[in-house]
Amino acid sequence: MFVGDVKQFESSINFPSRSEEGFVYNSLTLQLEGLNVSGGSRYAAFLSILLSYVFIVAANVGVAVLVFLDKSLHQPMYLMLCSLSANDVLGNSVVLPRVLLDVVRPPADRLIGYYECVLQAFIIHMFNTTCHTVLMAMAFDRYVAIGNPLRYSAIMTNRMVVKLTVGAWGAALVLVGVLLGLTVRLSRCRTFMRSLYCNNASLFLLSCEDVFINNAYGLSFTVVLFTASIGSMVVTYTKITVVCLTSKSTTLNRKALKTCSTHLLVYLIMFVSGMIIIILQRFPQYAEEKKIAALLFHIVPGALNPVIYGMQSKEIQKYFSRTFYSNKVLMSP
Repeated sequence: MFVGDVKQFESSINFPSRSEEGFVYNSLTLQLEGLNVSGGSRYAAFLSILLSYVFIVAANVGVAVLVFLDKSLHQPMYLMLCSLSANDVLGNSVVLPRVLLDVVRPPADRLIGYYECVLQAFIIHMFNTTCHTVLMAMAFDRYVAIGNPLRYSAIMTNRMVVKLTVGAWGAALVLVGVLLGLTVRLSRCRTFMRSLYCNNASLFLLSCEDVFINNAYGLSFTVVLFTASIGSMVVTYTKITVVCLTSKSTTLNRKALKTCSTHLLVYLIMFVSGMIIIILQRFPQYAEEKKIAALLFHIVPGALNPVIYGMQSKEIQKYFSRTFYSNKVLMSP
């Protein structure tokens, strides 16, 4: 009776037949390890992640709506900030709701369909890559604003903003498309993934085939992305520093310090969060810490980006001041 129930359960979730070695070939149902939490910590983790997700969505959508409503914010920097906010909402919406469900589920019930897993991995890698490419585009905007202020309006036209935005998302789409394309061609002989959510490495490790090409491209992808990202930041801020040192304008230097420090802080938060994950991958004994770091990579930048830009932006502060003053006048007798 029990054996029959097990077979019925396996067929209901599309498990194919097992080989003599115990492998499961090309299963359409996979299992995620998720966070190892139990007892009271489970509900504390659920509440913390839920509140973080609500704040990320509200703050980033709020920034985007604010930029849309206030014509004084229709500037290249804020339009690209909307792109960054959209990326934060997309990346966190794919990860955090799934993590919330898995926190309250027993480990055996943390199942996910193969195609859903591939889609989740694609969006997550798009999020990771676009974080870099959008900030690279914003670095170019900051350099033009500080290094060539008289021609800023002529260079950073609406057409240029569209080109930079399409280029940032398009480059990520091509790089990630090839990355996942090399993975989905592989057959699978395993179903269990020791990760918090689906990603490229977890997917190709399900295969018993040779994954040398996947490892080689993944490494090349990471090196190219980080080299371009770090290189653009070094070149941009070196040139901005030279401009500030050679300029005798205190107004220009003050503007450079305020606008560039905001962008650089956002970049450093994203970069450090990503580097922690890469470093922890070298130490298998810290598997649980790596999952927490992967979760924080989504939460911390997504929550801090709108706060940092909101606190530093004079235009956003003016908008809230006008709104607060108008409401105060309307409420006064």
